[in-house]
Amino acid sequence: MLELKNICFKRDNKNILDNINLTLDETKFYVITGPNGSGKSTLAKIIMGLVKPDSGRIIFNGKDITDTSVDERAKMGISFAFQQPVRFKGITVYDLLKIATKKKLTKDDACAILSRVGLCAMDYIDREVDASLSGGELKRIEIASVIAMNPKVAIFDEPEAGIDLWSFENLNEVFKEIEASYSGITIVISHQERILNIADQIILIVNGKIKDAGTKDKMLSEIFKRNYCPKGGESCERKG
Repeated sequence: MLELKNICFKRDNKNILDNINLTLDETKFYVITGPNGSGKSTLAKIIMGLVKPDSGRIIFNGKDITDTSVDERAKMGISFAFQQPVRFKGITVYDLLKIATKKKLTKDDACAILSRVGLCAMDYIDREVDASLSGGELKRIEIASVIAMNPKVAIFDEPEAGIDLWSFENLNEVFKEIEASYSGITIVISHQERILNIADQIILIVNGKIKDAGTKDKMLSEIFKRNYCPKGGESCERKG
């Protein structure tokens, strides 16, 4: 279980997050959504430890981790996938998966993980994680590295950012597979309808506050009715 208690964060005297309280349970697939600039990505970075809150506490499986480092949280089983995946010149996909899993990983094991994210393993296993890979390929390789970690909490910050429609369609199938089989907590920051549609729970953040939260059946009509996330659209900017 992951608990956020009264999380507040300011930047340039502006409230980015204002008294956020959440309880996230294992085996659940959560999507955090809301207008651009509402604080979604900041919240994800606070959970990972990339940003420290001004006040409030983060409790993970009964332990206060508010002041722990990114490395310490990674060792506890919390992982983070960035909007723009990092490229590693000189490191192969196989190397990256071995680093992620932190245990013996055969090429057959690595190929099985790559297959789960829709990549033909033999075409990628020995490729470098560099500029020769497209945005969609990098996204799926990064997700494969998260799968290799088998984390207790997997955080994905706007995984659809910067990829083409074909890659996004495949990416969404990957998330469906994760949602069906993963036993930890999955948190996706997104405003894409297709990802919202596979969530167990949707959390709507507006102006740094939790506006509402609940099942997708409860949340979707309200979100689109108020145009927080235009149905089928690319952005989540509130209009009017």
